Amino acid sequence: MSPVSPGGMLTEPSVVPWRMSAPITLYRLQGCPFCERVVRALQDHGVEYDSRFVEARHSRRNAVQRISGSRTVPAIVDENTGVTMSESANIVEYVEQTYGHTESEQVRADGGDA
Repeated sequence: MSPVSPGGMLTEPSVVPWRMSAPITLYRLQGCPFCERVVRALQDHGVEYDSRFVEARHSRRNAVQRISGSRTVPAIVDENTGVTMSESANIVEYVEQTYGHTESEQVRADGGDA
């Protein structure tokens, strides 16, 4: 159900989240602070994602190596844009640039400025 009333006004007091055709796949390690940094960025921007937890042993992260060329986590695959990347700082920057909202792009339910 859409949060838009018959008069065309939003009915929920929140910023409209980014709409995507497929969620981002996030390869991560349980308890990894760099992975959690990426999770926060995705959540802050309302980006849908699926977590795939990988082996703790670096030498067993073959799935990550197949998609990113490296066994390091975090790593993402964004089928919406065709981007695959690793390194938390790069991923956070990518999420902000690709899915971030400027003040003019945000729509608030109360009609106020973002």
